[in-house]
Formats: sequence, structure tokens, C-alpha cells
Amino acid sequence: MGRPIPSSSQNSLTVRDNRTGKSLEIAIEDNSIPATAFKALSAAPEKGERDENETNKGLRVSDRGFLNTAVMRSQITYIDGEAGVLRYRGYPIEELAVHSSHLETAYLLIYGSLPTSSQLEVWESEVMHHGVVHADAEQFFRSFRYDAHPMAILTSAFAYLGSYYSEANPSLQGQTLFTQGSPESLAVMDKQIYRLIGKATTLAAMAYRVRQGRSFVTPPTGFSYTGSFLYQMDHLGEENYKPNPVLEKALDVLFLLHADHELNASATTVLQTGSSLVDPYSAIAAGCASLYGPLHGGANEAVIRMLISIGSPANVPAFIEAVKKREKVLSGFGHRVYKTSDPRSFIVRKTADEVFKVTGKDELLETAMALHEAAMKDEYFIKRKLAPNVDFCSGLIYRAMGFPLDFFPVLFAVPRVVGWLAHWRQMMLQPGGVKIWRPRQIYVGASKREYVAVGERSPVEGLQKTPSQISHSGISKRTMIATFKGAKL
Repeated sequence: MGRPIPSSSQNSLTVRDNRTGKSLEIAIEDNSIPATAFKALSAAPEKGERDENETNKGLRVSDRGFLNTAVMRSQITYIDGEAGVLRYRGYPIEELAVHSSHLETAYLLIYGSLPTSSQLEVWESEVMHHGVVHADAEQFFRSFRYDAHPMAILTSAFAYLGSYYSEANPSLQGQTLFTQGSPESLAVMDKQIYRLIGKATTLAAMAYRVRQGRSFVTPPTGFSYTGSFLYQMDHLGEENYKPNPVLEKALDVLFLLHADHELNASATTVLQTGSSLVDPYSAIAAGCASLYGPLHGGANEAVIRMLISIGSPANVPAFIEAVKKREKVLSGFGHRVYKTSDPRSFIVRKTADEVFKVTGKDELLETAMALHEAAMKDEYFIKRKLAPNVDFCSGLIYRAMGFPLDFFPVLFAVPRVVGWLAHWRQMMLQPGGVKIWRPRQIYVGASKREYVAVGERSPVEGLQKTPSQISHSGISKRTMIATFKGAKL
């Protein structure tokens, strides 16, 4: 709660509750105040007011969608949305994209500093060594339908992976398994990090190949992280096969750019799940499920579908007008955090140029550029700060590289495993231990009601809904007719 501080302090917030006249002075630390401070403010109940009225239980801070809620202190990723700045552990994303690699940056995000040459050698060796999965995994992947979405497969695979490693499960080994910070605890944590990052590409490649009806490929030795990934997806038995180095490098840059982005929806999901001290595999699976949604990991896929629907540059003006009238949805522009250009978008555009030199320009590129140019000159989009984001060009790159549309979210999830693990590790080792995340609600439902027997009930306006009538398959109809002895369906 808000602690009493000298009234002369400049680093504080004074709050006055006009309902009661009560004032509260709250200390400001790191440009934030504790939401629990407001629990000290509550209104006196009105005469006859029900006991469960929210006004009698302390003031709550309502923040639908977490637009201005900070749930933790972090040292991992810094974003200045107004200035278009993104830094990993203090390093500008632009410098890392030019000089670093995805695995080196992964080390930076997880452990806090760029590795020395010997540390990097050990790190890369361990991650790549742990890319191989158990032989039983083949049967698991073959159990999915041929047309299963690859994100459904990948999400399930991460959870399935945890069933192999009982030593990584706090439910079996004790709830302080990852929180005590001892050398033994850190070693167990490191091993799960190696496994999850190393196996992420393997699981993704298996999800890709099972839908192609192809046999699975064992991770090769002597390849980079993205080189191994491309090899596992594309190798068809050729001798001395190696992925195109331009595509390998482009994918590495895209992986680096997508490795972390502060407390986005999926990272928050990982931490929410991880706060119960579940094993890291289950937490990563939860994050993968969150990223699956079209408002998060499916954004670059939405860009391609939008460009396809536009058809050609000649149709861009009509599309722009439809967006203004809210008849069409504009994908790939604007960002929840950035109020100016997404700094990653400039890097992606340069990467796209390199890829197109190898693959040839995508037929949608001209439409994309026409849309970009029109939006950047239109006052409607300028006023709303709708600049291209990282998804606008990354989808074009993935399409040019030959990835199917529904695989795009997988290409987002694989590198984001790094960011999820960085935040998970930070939470496990935070001073004071892990507190389970349990947000509150503002109850606006019915007050206390008496139970009424089913035969005596009548519909209550706004509180009762007739179940939807759904169509049934032929066998379901026959079964139900037999079960209910001819009752009308």
C-alpha cells in the first residue's frame, strides 16, 4: 500500500477521494506507483446498499487490456514507443541486427550481457546439441491430421516435450526448483533453456514436414541455428545439401528481430502461467497458444491476405477509402506500443531487398509499396500515426522464401521462445520469490438471489439465453433419436 512520506517530497502523488474527503500520499518509484495503495480508499455505503458493492472494498484500478499497467520490473527489453526505440539489454536493435546473430542475442537477452568467445562457443554448442528429440516424437507428430494447423501442432509439441523431463517439473521436484538460485538450481534451469531453444526449430520443422507427408530429418551438425532449421525442413536426401546462405542469413536477422518485445500478450501469458511454478515446457506451450491468435502472431499472415485481396496497385486508392470508412481492415500498419515507425521495419525492408535478389520480387510487392506510399501521404493515417510495422514486410519475405501462409506464426514463435525464457528466468530469480499472478475484477453482476426450482422458473430479461440449436451429423441424429426414443431434435 501507499506508505506515508513527508509532504514536502516532490517524488510523490497526492490523491484526494472526493466521495469521502480522504487524501492519500503515494511514493513514486521508477515513475510508477503501487496499485495496491488505492485499497486504502473506500466509500461509505449508501443506506440499503448491498454488502457486496465494490465501493465498500477499496478502490480498484480498472485497466482493460493492460494499457497502462506494469506488473514487474525488468532489465531485459526497453521500448520507447514515442521515439521508435527498441533495445535488448541496452543495445540498440539496429546494431545487433548488423553485428550479432540470433543465438548470440539470445544469450544476451537471457543472461544480461554479450558472451565472450568461449561463452558463445559453449552456448551455441549446448543449444545445437539439444536439438535432437526422442524417437517417440515421430509417432506423436504422425498422430495429427494431415491438415492440422502447424501452430496447433507446435503448441501441443511444447507441452508434450515436458513429459520427458521429470527433473524439470516443480510439481515433482519441489516448488523451489527454479527459484532458489543455487548452482544446482541454475544448472537445471540452464539445461531446460538449452532444450527449449534447441528443440524449437526441430519441433517446428517436424510440424512442417508432417503436413508435407515427408519423413523427418535429424538436426545436422556444423550448421548455424537457422541453417539447421532450413535443412530440417527442406532436405530431401541430396548429398552435401546446404541452404542458400542469403536466405539463412535473412531468417537469422528476422529471428533476432522477433526474439523479444517486452511484455507482449504471449510473454505475459508465459509469466502468468509460470507464476504458478509450472514446468517451463507448459509455460512455453501457453505462450505459443497466445501467439497463435490473429491479433498477435498472425499479423504478418493477415498482411499477405490483405494484399491478395487488394489485387493490384490500381485498387489501392479504393482500399484506402474503404479503410477510412471502416469497411476494410488495414494490417501491417500501426502498433500498440510504437507511436512512430517500428524500428524493426527499416531492418526488415533491407533484408527483403537481399532476399528478393535471390528469389525474385514477390508479385505482391508492387501492391505493398503502393499501399505504403499512399498511406504515408494520407492525412488520415498520419494523424493516427499508422506507420508500417515489422509485420508489413516480414510476411513478404516469408512468402518469397516459399513458406505457406499458416506457417508464418510458427516463424514468429520459434525465435520468441528466447524472449519467453528470458522473462521466465528473470521472474524465477527475482528477489522475494515468485508471487502468483491473480488479477482482480470489478463485479457488476446480480446481487444475492434465491434458488428457484426448475419447474417454477420464468425467463429473466438479460440474464437467460436459450441454448443455440446446432446442426448434427447423420450419425449424431440417429444416435440421439435412439437415445431419446424419438424425441424431436
